[in-house]
Amino acid sequence: MKLILLGPPGAGKGTQAQKLVSDYGYAQLSTGDMLRAAVAAGSEVGKQAKDIMDRGDLVPDEVVVGIISDRVEAPDCAKGFILDGFPRNTAQAEALDKMLDEKGMKLDTVISLEVVEKDLFDRIEQRAKETVGGPRADDNVKALKKRLEVYHEQTAPLIKYYGDQGVLKTVDGMAQIDAVSAQISDILAEV
Repeated sequence: MKLILLGPPGAGKGTQAQKLVSDYGYAQLSTGDMLRAAVAAGSEVGKQAKDIMDRGDLVPDEVVVGIISDRVEAPDCAKGFILDGFPRNTAQAEALDKMLDEKGMKLDTVISLEVVEKDLFDRIEQRAKETVGGPRADDNVKALKKRLEVYHEQTAPLIKYYGDQGVLKTVDGMAQIDAVSAQISDILAEV
């Protein structure tokens, strides 16, 4: 199973990805983690990424896609993988599709966690209170507003992109965690 979880910040993508890893044995592919691992491993694409990050620049899409390309062939991805933090825009989605196609792979589904944005602010404040070791730096109203702006500008168009491909499914991201997980399991059973 090859899937992407979409949704605005605070929708519960990370929580659901962790449950999928636990319940199904899928690999969670976080682009940030993969970049750090590629640099640590000293792979060719990791060396490119290190040079770019050392300059303080953002790693270009083609380098990130190269890292994902290497990563999806790892043994722990045999059962499936969940992309976390990628793609963030349509250009990245197109590059991902091309790379997967070259490997004879395709996404099985893209699941969008639909949420009521005004309720996200309450959710983020609650998460900040409950986080062991203190809240994440971006768990506050000001940061959430900015993250939502970026989401609507860059990432939300992926809903139409994947909808047009016929792989998009939606779940009620405002439901309780276990109810969201059950909706996702139902989708996976149909795919």
